[in-house]
Amino acid sequence: MKKLDSRKLILVGVTLFSMFFGAGNLIFPPYLGYLAGNEALAAFAGFVITAVVFPVLGVTAVAKTGGLDHLCQKVHPGFALLFSFAVYLCIGPMLAIPRTTSTSYAMFAFLTDRLGDGRIMGISIQFAVSFIYSLLFFLAAGIVAKRPEKLKDRLGKRLTPILIALIVILFIAGMLQPELPVGEASGAYADGAFGTGFVEGYNTMDTLAAMVFGIVIALNIKDLGIEDNASIAKETIRGGVIAGIVLASMYGMLTFLGTRSGSLISGAQNGTEILTALAGGFFGDLGSVILAAIYFIACFNVCVGLISSCSKFFSEKLSFLSFDAWRWIITIWSFGISIMGLNTILAISTPILSIIYPVAMAVIVLNLLPFKLFSSPILHKIVVAAALLYGIYTVV
Repeated sequence: MKKLDSRKLILVGVTLFSMFFGAGNLIFPPYLGYLAGNEALAAFAGFVITAVVFPVLGVTAVAKTGGLDHLCQKVHPGFALLFSFAVYLCIGPMLAIPRTTSTSYAMFAFLTDRLGDGRIMGISIQFAVSFIYSLLFFLAAGIVAKRPEKLKDRLGKRLTPILIALIVILFIAGMLQPELPVGEASGAYADGAFGTGFVEGYNTMDTLAAMVFGIVIALNIKDLGIEDNASIAKETIRGGVIAGIVLASMYGMLTFLGTRSGSLISGAQNGTEILTALAGGFFGDLGSVILAAIYFIACFNVCVGLISSCSKFFSEKLSFLSFDAWRWIITIWSFGISIMGLNTILAISTPILSIIYPVAMAVIVLNLLPFKLFSSPILHKIVVAAALLYGIYTVV
């Protein structure tokens, strides 16, 4: 079996990390640190299980079984295909892709607010600017997504090192502020920090993303000279471990920053407010530029990764259209949703996510357990049915 050398393996892992690490991954850890305070270590331990360990297990399970659509084969082939489409649609064009542009655009408020609320030819200046931003954002993402096997070069080598460096700069700035106190745990973190952190890790949605990105990571590994399927699966798993280590490191830095933010901001409602206060406190006006760059790169990486992955999947399962056709369909659809507003689509897709997430976790565990008992199709049917009912119960 062929293996990637250390440099290439790290590149694959960093590329996978870049596709995981979007706006949500930036928002949740600092807010966890802010609320957990002196209980942040326990909360972070719980968060890592669902936000890092399960995504790595997801990558492993998909690589081991040969694809997302194979994870549920023992339940029923029809269910496996339906589940695969649900995951790709929800994590892609129905939710995560359209959200990338609106989230990153919001971080440029320090510039766009200066334009005021005027109108040109009856059109709001703010709407016109957001329209142009979204158009250019998705145009660039659609172009970069054209060669999914080259994402290691475009995301892994170029954009992601800048993203990591900017987060490290924020972290070092926080380390150099020893006078910032760590507050007391509040809310649910005061009563059960570990359990609350565990539940909060669901919000990253990376367990579902892990099921989606394997198809593109395999292409990048092939492009590095690994051809046989067994070796590709093994290198995908090793790359997933690297991605998990980088994810945990970034989460740790952001959580630490959150624990130090209590004296800079009170009554924060989310991690964006916390990071804005910290960046401004550390760097003044330059902090807004740093934070905007962090959000832009993170959102752009995720957008490109999802467009590539979803287009590859749909072009294989619905082959009457080519990869390029699906790439532009998904890109244009996502642009349209981002302009028209996400509220309606969120109302539809969020409950679906809540239903399929427990199923995703269940099939990952079932496919990784080494005991013969757990390979029984009957057991797979029972466990998946229970997970599905639990997901429906949480929505109803």
